Amino acid sequence: MSSLSTHVLDTARGEPAAGVTVTLRTLTGATEEQVTDADGRARFATAVEGATTLRFDTATISDFFPEVVLTFVADAARPHHHVPLLLSPFAYSTYRGS
Repeated sequence: MSSLSTHVLDTARGEPAAGVTVTLRTLTGATEEQVTDADGRARFATAVEGATTLRFDTATISDFFPEVVLTFVADAARPHHHVPLLLSPFAYSTYRGS
C-alpha cells in the first residue's frame, strides 16, 4: 500500500488553488475527502493500491470544468504517489509527481 498526496495549481492566476475539495475513492470502495490548504496541497490518510480515483471540485476555478476526475493505478511497490492538477478556466493537465 502507498500514501497519496495532491497539489492543485490555478495556472490562470499563477498561484495555488486553496479550498478545493478532493475526494479519494479506492478500488476497495474506501473514500476520503480532503480540502486543499493555502498552498493548494492535500494529503490523504487512506492507503492506496490499484485503481484509484481522485475527484476535484473545481467549480470555483473553472465554469467549464466544474469537476475533474482522474483515475490512475497506484503501484504498491512505490511508497508514495503524488498526483498534481494544473487547472485553468478552459484546460487542465496532470502527471505523476515525485
